Amino acid sequence: MRILLIGEYSRLHNSLKEGLVALGHEVILVSDGDGFKQYSSDFYITPKIAVNRFFNIPRQLIFRIFKFDIAKIERGIKFYRLLPKLKDYDVVQLINEAPIQTTSFFEKYLLNKIITQNKKAFLLCCGIDYTVVKYMLDKKPRYSLLDPYFENTNLIKHYRYIFDYVSNGHKKVHNFLYEKVEGIIASDMDYYLPLKGHPKFLGLIPNPVNLLNIEYTEPSIKDKIIIFLGINQGAYHAKGIPYFEQALKSITSKYKDKIEVIAAQNIPYNEYIELYKKAHIILDQIYGYDQGYNALEAMAAGKVVFTGAESEFQDYYQLTDTVAINALPDVESIVKQLSFLIENPEELILIGNRARKFIEKEHHFVKIAEKYLESWNKPKI
Repeated sequence: MRILLIGEYSRLHNSLKEGLVALGHEVILVSDGDGFKQYSSDFYITPKIAVNRFFNIPRQLIFRIFKFDIAKIERGIKFYRLLPKLKDYDVVQLINEAPIQTTSFFEKYLLNKIITQNKKAFLLCCGIDYTVVKYMLDKKPRYSLLDPYFENTNLIKHYRYIFDYVSNGHKKVHNFLYEKVEGIIASDMDYYLPLKGHPKFLGLIPNPVNLLNIEYTEPSIKDKIIIFLGINQGAYHAKGIPYFEQALKSITSKYKDKIEVIAAQNIPYNEYIELYKKAHIILDQIYGYDQGYNALEAMAAGKVVFTGAESEFQDYYQLTDTVAINALPDVESIVKQLSFLIENPEELILIGNRARKFIEKEHHFVKIAEKYLESWNKPKI
């Protein structure tokens, strides 16, 4: 099959491509590299002109006044120029409802072109989109990444990018895609729950993880236990980073001779990987019910990850032993869990080993690619 993947988010499409290629399929990926993370792509739509030194000052002024980023226009134009090369594919998959990241009107126009000039189109739900935001706004989950905003609406500037997905402009894109795509696939429980019961929902296909690229090393604790916190400043509150920072203050004071803390902010993916390699514990996110991509890769490497691992996740995979630490929006809970691991380092080895085996069983990139092929080849809904 000829397969076109549009957009990237936390290396999901790169890993899926690797699995599909291993199965003998022709795959092309178009993306902007997911911003500062700089993931690989066959065709890049990364803005260059709008972000260069000459244009960046007027770009910032326009954004402050109109809350509009002119880099969106450049992305759209770059994608438009690629259209002649992006036709006659058997399957097109969109990473989310705005995979091009241009204006809503332009997004809809370009996606219509893509869907029209190819055979089948599918939509992934693996991050923020209209359905997920509406689910959180209706306060259906026990807690969500919108909780900091609900508690303090002055944080609106940190959440504007999320509310864009329930704007009138984006809602038109959402409605258009839900009408035109063959089906919608969720990548984990955080997206499975909002979509459950929708007639076009094809089910949950776990994130693919390329285990050939991730070496598992059993934790070796010779001196200090190393804790790593990676910070994406754009999602600082949505990821619950303040809870981790407060917990680390308490832990550092309590165990200053037993631990080392590494914190990194807004760094490219390859640098991020190198930094966390020597860590024993990874602090990932607070508000998830399941693991995101960074957490899965860390688990594959044998790290103990503080992330989403709620009862819904445990039940879905029929787990009886811990493979990741369920990080709650509760500083005392995080401190208690960290303290237990620091005082019982043998648990780091046990959990890290189970984490790797879990990824091998449920997230192997070739097995996951096979599941995508099965979903794509199902009769039209």
